[in-house]
Amino acid sequence: MNFSLSRRAFAASAALLPIACSKAGDSAIGGDDKAAVSNPLKGPINPLVKNRADSQVFRHEDGNYYLTGSVPEYDRLILRRSKTLAGLATAEERVLWRHEKTGPMSGFLWAPELHLVDGKWVMYFAAGPSGGGEDVFRIRTYAIVCDSADPMTGKWSVLGEFKLPWDSFNLDSTVFMHKGTRYFAWAQREEGIDTNSNLYLAPMKDALSLAAEPVRLTVPTLDWETRAYKVAEAPAVLARNGRLFMTYSASGTGAVYCLGMLTIDENANLMDPKAWTKSQKPVFATNVETSVYGPGHNSFTVDEHGNDILVYHGRDYEKIEGDPLLNPDRHTRVQRIYYNADGTPDFGVPVGNGALPERLTPAVRRDVMLGHDGTKLVLAKNRPLPQTQFRQVPGADGAVQLSPILKRDQGFKLGQDGAVALSALGSADLFLREAGEAKDTVRFVSKADSSKALAFSGDTIKLADKSDPATSWLAD
Repeated sequence: MNFSLSRRAFAASAALLPIACSKAGDSAIGGDDKAAVSNPLKGPINPLVKNRADSQVFRHEDGNYYLTGSVPEYDRLILRRSKTLAGLATAEERVLWRHEKTGPMSGFLWAPELHLVDGKWVMYFAAGPSGGGEDVFRIRTYAIVCDSADPMTGKWSVLGEFKLPWDSFNLDSTVFMHKGTRYFAWAQREEGIDTNSNLYLAPMKDALSLAAEPVRLTVPTLDWETRAYKVAEAPAVLARNGRLFMTYSASGTGAVYCLGMLTIDENANLMDPKAWTKSQKPVFATNVETSVYGPGHNSFTVDEHGNDILVYHGRDYEKIEGDPLLNPDRHTRVQRIYYNADGTPDFGVPVGNGALPERLTPAVRRDVMLGHDGTKLVLAKNRPLPQTQFRQVPGADGAVQLSPILKRDQGFKLGQDGAVALSALGSADLFLREAGEAKDTVRFVSKADSSKALAFSGDTIKLADKSDPATSWLAD
């Protein structure tokens, strides 16, 4: 979090914001449908949940997905639960706790995260006092605890303030386990360093204290970390392929907000800052083509297939009237994470609104992938991830149009030369998604001619008899 308007003005303006209903039906799209597992149009729809920023989503061992995040009013801590990722959109939202009338937790509540610590559900969050003036930004980290094994039905009460070695602005805490040790990572302002916040790490003693002195992992110094504000905040940890990847958010909370990443070998000493490597450019940032601005404050989860999913918030537009922090339109979004040949995550770009896109590989030629070069569809190796992601746009009678995420106004259309290329979405052809010839494959049958389906021919795409093996695609 970072700020550009006066503290007193912010407090006054926030008090005028309407209180959102505790149920999500009016402000969300998507649904809790078991078909989400097999049909992209029944899966998560972006934005997954509107007006929920700083989003945390995770799949618990009970098989449920849980979601929490900041509400625009900054006055309460909320939680949703669903059997499917898509179902979080319309799941009932419970208010676990509201800010107090007076005292250090009577003002803004930010960036909650739910964790199971020593067998109890604990929700960490940042809070400050009310009343305006300088004190309103005396933000510190606190926790509430549940008296039940079920966080949706149990009673929640204040556990206390997290005990850090020094008393200064801090927020955006997360908890993770590594090789049997529980770690606490967070953002804090440190006296003597000219930044808004840096990232810190330490092992935990218990739910409210550290077991050792913290280390400073990174300070925002690069140009993309210091736009509007000098910020490194909102750490999130993904352990994959023999390494730990810690993403974090940088710069001001407008369109310049973006994700950076720290990387460390899983066998290295996590408490050695020199063992961590910082990305020299953002790993995830605003994308004009997909119309997602200021993506950040992420978390990680898995979908129903076990695929890694990036959870983050972002806006649908660039220009914000007033202060970015007062703007309610930071929506929770999700998308698939892919991996480079070296095992590092490739987040691509924010995929934009609508059904999650897929990548298509010919079932009988798996060394190439469908992509686009301008308006031409191509089969090629090693194209940038965003150029290989295609969304199914719903049409009439269960049919779909296929559209690249970077060209949202275009779709697949058969040309006079017999090749399929990109054309204006309004005139694009319709297809019916069916099971392919090979196991676990799909086929896109022409709505205009049910005997034909999309197929590869050399390096081009055409329509072929749907019994042709070239019409079977692996959808990833």
